[in-house]
Amino acid sequence: MMKIINNSWKPRWFAVLVSTLSLFLSGCSQPPEIQRVSGYAQGTTYHISWWSEKPVATETISGQFDQMLAVIDKELSTYRPDSFISLWNKNPSTDWQPASADFIHLLSVAKTIHHQTQGCYDPTIGPLFALWGFKKDVLQVPDPQKIAAVQAEIGIDKIEVSTDGLRIRKTLPGLQLDFSSMGEGYTISKLSQILETNGITNYLVEFGGDMKIRGHKPEGQKWRIAIERPVPSKDKRIPYQIVVIEDENGVTLDTSGTYHHSFDADGKAYSHILDPRTGSPVMHDLVSASVFGQDSVVSDAWATAMLCLGPKAGQEIADAEHLPVFFIQSRQEKLIASQSQALKTSKQVKLVQQ
Repeated sequence: MMKIINNSWKPRWFAVLVSTLSLFLSGCSQPPEIQRVSGYAQGTTYHISWWSEKPVATETISGQFDQMLAVIDKELSTYRPDSFISLWNKNPSTDWQPASADFIHLLSVAKTIHHQTQGCYDPTIGPLFALWGFKKDVLQVPDPQKIAAVQAEIGIDKIEVSTDGLRIRKTLPGLQLDFSSMGEGYTISKLSQILETNGITNYLVEFGGDMKIRGHKPEGQKWRIAIERPVPSKDKRIPYQIVVIEDENGVTLDTSGTYHHSFDADGKAYSHILDPRTGSPVMHDLVSASVFGQDSVVSDAWATAMLCLGPKAGQEIADAEHLPVFFIQSRQEKLIASQSQALKTSKQVKLVQQ
């Protein structure tokens, strides 16, 4: 099974991410009934709910999900030595290498957001993550010279892409990619496509907490979801903000957070969210960022990027790029929520009181 763990600021290693949301689905006693499939893949859980006027066998959908998860695993899993990304990472060649259209799409999205965030988003940051000890959970504050040395060997700008020829090349032999920060969003997009190919346009696909929601409930009511309260808890998830999905054409929601894993050294707390521009953990008070959108790959990457940027720069870029973002900061053990301008005026979703 695919297990995407080590990457930039959104590692999947540590329990369930802040992006895990509580789902509030009201039951339906009349046909058509809501069908549900759940499972475990890529180091996390998934829960998928749908309904359709035209019956579609749950076994058929579930089988197609399994096939797609196996395809994604074979291409993107950094824990499979025979996956495409693992083989590319190990290959020191700086020659052009063939890549799939999907792989190049992920790389192109990453490059775009890397540019828009002035380098804050970078899926080649794995070696820095390992240097700080987060990969093997042997946490330490590295020597500044070691940080600088690793920084010189990373950077998505050191990967070239030929979209016409479906080729990529690294300009540094040791450069490595890890798409964890977009992996759940990418998987959601693929599973959603399966539902729609089968004529299903009313569904909720949740994978590792990130999700895509389309249509409405069988009785005509709108889907309602909840953004998790950003507090460390392994036993239960507490809703913080209820969201009503207004746009039936489809809404994606991806959340990233800083609070599920950190360590203290000499009285100073260090988050697992690393800024590739400094090579060190971020020091701001933004603990959760939820990005709404229409493309789960893009919103997943942006959620990660917001945690690197922090509340001030994140708000500025969200407004400049017209991104609907829900921010939660923690100040003196008090949670403070804020919204980007695009979220305040959004017709896609509505934030309501519990």
